[in-house]
Amino acid sequence: MKSSIQIKRAYEAPSDTDGLRVFVDRLWPRGLSKDTFHYDLWCKDLAPSSALRTWFGHKPERWDGFRRDYAVELKDEQAQARIGEVFAAAQGRRVTLVFGAKDTEHNQAVVLADVMNDYAKRHRIG
Repeated sequence: MKSSIQIKRAYEAPSDTDGLRVFVDRLWPRGLSKDTFHYDLWCKDLAPSSALRTWFGHKPERWDGFRRDYAVELKDEQAQARIGEVFAAAQGRRVTLVFGAKDTEHNQAVVLADVMNDYAKRHRIG
């Protein structure tokens, strides 16, 4: 199967087509128990920095700045290496980035998916 990226809220039920489920928040999602929330990897190190997350505060009017600054954080050598590790762990399967935010259009998984798609193109993954 060709590797692909999708995003899904932590509160949505897992599906057989999720492939590798990667939780991409620094904080545990509210109201979910460790027994009911399924993920394969928790990549806190790919989540936005605490300072950036706090500044953004999920305010849509700050989206452009958040998107720009988070993409810069993800260009870091360690973040790029971690992205490579995620693709390696997926072994060609789909990667589902799982996030806890209510807003499905303005969250870190949207930015991370774009960065990971660019990484996949540069490294000819999938």
